[in-house]
Amino acid sequence: MKKIIKTDNAPAPVGPYSQAVRYGDILYLSGQIAIDPASNTMITDGVEAETEQVLKNIAAVLTAAGSSLDKVLKTTCFLANMDDFGKFNAIYEKYFGESKPARSTVQAMRLPKGALVEVDLIAYI
Repeated sequence: MKKIIKTDNAPAPVGPYSQAVRYGDILYLSGQIAIDPASNTMITDGVEAETEQVLKNIAAVLTAAGSSLDKVLKTTCFLANMDDFGKFNAIYEKYFGESKPARSTVQAMRLPKGALVEVDLIAYI
C-alpha cells in the first residue's frame, strides 16, 4: 500500500526523506522550499518569488503522484516572517483559487537553506 513518489520535476530532498508518500488514496507531501529543480539553486528574490517556486514544486510532485492542486485537503505553511503573510496569501490564492484546502500558517524561526517559505500538505488521489 505504501508507495514512494519521486519526480525530477521537483527538487530532490535535502535530507533523508521522500518528496511524497502515497498510502492508498492519500498523499503526504514533504515540505517544499523554493529550490529550482532545473538548476538545483535556491530562489532568493523575495517571498513572492519563493512562494511561486514552492507552489510549482508542489504541483510537480502532485502530478507525479496522480493528484493535483484541487485535490489538496490540508496545507501547513511556514513563513520565516509573519509580516510576509499578505504577500504569501496573494500568490497562494492564485494557485488554489476556489479549491481552498484547510490550512495552518505559522512563523518558523529558521527554515532549511534560509528559505522564507515552506509548505507541506496532504492530498487525495
